Amino acid sequence: MMTQTLKELPLLGGALPKDLKEKIKIKSKQLGFILAGVTSCAPPAHFNIFQEWLDANHHATMDYLASDRSRSRRADPKLILPECKSILVLALPYAPLPSSSLTLHPSSFGIASYALGDDYHEVIPPRLQEIVQFIEEQVGHSVPNRYYTDTGPILERELAQRAGLGWIGKNSMLIHPQKGSAFLLAEILLGIELEPDQPFATDHCGTCTRCLDACPTQCILPNRTIDARRCISYLTIENKGDIPTELREQLGSWIFGCDVCQQVCPWNRFAPPADPALEPKIPLPVRTSELTLTSSEFNQRFKRSPIKRAKRRGYLRNLAVAVGNTGNENDLPILEKAANDEEVLVKNHAQWAVEIIKRKSG
Repeated sequence: MMTQTLKELPLLGGALPKDLKEKIKIKSKQLGFILAGVTSCAPPAHFNIFQEWLDANHHATMDYLASDRSRSRRADPKLILPECKSILVLALPYAPLPSSSLTLHPSSFGIASYALGDDYHEVIPPRLQEIVQFIEEQVGHSVPNRYYTDTGPILERELAQRAGLGWIGKNSMLIHPQKGSAFLLAEILLGIELEPDQPFATDHCGTCTRCLDACPTQCILPNRTIDARRCISYLTIENKGDIPTELREQLGSWIFGCDVCQQVCPWNRFAPPADPALEPKIPLPVRTSELTLTSSEFNQRFKRSPIKRAKRRGYLRNLAVAVGNTGNENDLPILEKAANDEEVLVKNHAQWAVEIIKRKSG
């Protein structure tokens, strides 16, 4: 167990300090990262799985993933940072996953747990920069680097497994046996050579199929990847167009992302508390009346939340579908108002919701 403090670790001059990796891990822990590991800049061994995923069009409309630039960089981290010698992989915990989204907050609409707090795209990068500055202070010179969280052209989960942070589960999530999977990954490519950690070699999913059985749209594939075309997270966030009619009822009450495959995963009973910045902060519960949010009201409500990335039209599209799936005749007046929204995307999905409720009512 690591018990030393930074002050207790001596600073060595000249060559890299022998205990530099340990210092970096201590610093990372002080910044809230619950896992930290190091791997090399070697090309990912399972790049072919990513290639096959793209070739099967399982990336849906995320065409940026299929570009030549994206493919080549994911195949070789040195194309991102030619000086790269090591990659530091980190994990930051978000709100623990309840067995039901209703136990986390009184909303009848589902929001992925990571999105209940501040936007991690804004929370994590300053901490990565602080780690880089710390490393440079320790070695006494600038260090070539690039850092990412969810945005870089790298295969995050494979790097994390290679750095010893866990195994890639059947639901495609990285899972740690003591921390579960309710965490966000981040990476720092470094132009210094740190000793790699041992890869996480064992698979603890065993014969469990809870995630596959529970997935509302059956989007989890046998090779531990996801068919984004059917995934609720994709459909409610990355998808900028219509939600396919044949999948709308399967979305249930989810209005931003989906936690189902993680909620049923037995390893998440070990999930640690959320980082303070990622604890739930957005006003709850979500109400059907939000179908009338103006653009300025939406921007104000979600100004610090990842939900703002869906934009008003995407958020109201999702909410309209969820109201259609879970609502009743009392929701018809507000849905009919939304069916006259100036945004065609909102209008069309609200009209669908009206039809669904009328059909259910009878």
